Amino acid sequence: MDRLEELEVFIAIMDAGSLIGASRKLRRSAPAITRLLGSLEQRIGTRLVERTTRHMAPTEAGTRLLQHARQVLSEYEQAVQEDPSAPMRGTLRVTAPVVFGRRHVAPIVNSYLDLYPEMRVDLVINDRNIDLIDEGIDIAVRIGLLADTSLVARRVGQVQSVLVASPDYIKRRGKPRTLTDLSSHDVIFNSGFGSTSEWRFRVDGRDQVVPLTPRLMVNEIDAVLLAAKAGRGIARLLSYQVADELANGSLVRIFPKMETAILPVHLVFPSARLMAPKSRAFIDHAVARFSELRVIQKY
Repeated sequence: MDRLEELEVFIAIMDAGSLIGASRKLRRSAPAITRLLGSLEQRIGTRLVERTTRHMAPTEAGTRLLQHARQVLSEYEQAVQEDPSAPMRGTLRVTAPVVFGRRHVAPIVNSYLDLYPEMRVDLVINDRNIDLIDEGIDIAVRIGLLADTSLVARRVGQVQSVLVASPDYIKRRGKPRTLTDLSSHDVIFNSGFGSTSEWRFRVDGRDQVVPLTPRLMVNEIDAVLLAAKAGRGIARLLSYQVADELANGSLVRIFPKMETAILPVHLVFPSARLMAPKSRAFIDHAVARFSELRVIQKY
């Protein structure tokens, strides 16, 4: 291993706070990371980290090395970026929600690969909020309020929840006129986000809760969408999930003027400092592509 890689591994250990976290981030085995740290400490002649059962923290010597290591890698990355002949190469790990990832992030990944032929991308499609450090993720697309304030986020748009039904269902059952009318309609409920069967709305600046007795409960978004298109009832989905169906008329919107919660769409990454060129290039490319997507602008 060359000395720059050695410094990169040491920084990863300190940023992750554990050998396991560093191994996941760098996609190396934990024993290899352990050996590298041991040989680095032996070569320098002092202990670099204090180890506990749950965490690792730098010693005084480790803190000094960490500062110098960040500076050295930063200067190296700047030198590489300033060289126009240096190709972008390596592996970038990106994660996104299932439907949004399949429909909108995958095409962005494909065009990124076209721009940088020597890059590889590992796209992880998952509705679970993956821990970026533990899972070695470079960039995540997140929809909704961000719980982890330690991450750096760049807002790229917004979506909102909408009520929809098929024209066939509306023809058979009619449109509800008020929220309370929903109790007499067939409802398709997405059980993947909680077991409480209710919908919350914002009416005149106040929250209104509508208890439901769903005709159909489904724990997967595509199945909810298929059931709604088949005329099984009224469903509540995010605007980007039904944009195509509303455009082609296979679904119609219920209560189109109702105020519903706005959910931000962010690109999220562990740190803006010492960001790898591959990550910065993807973010710049994704921001430009997201700005063209009507589905994440105000609906």
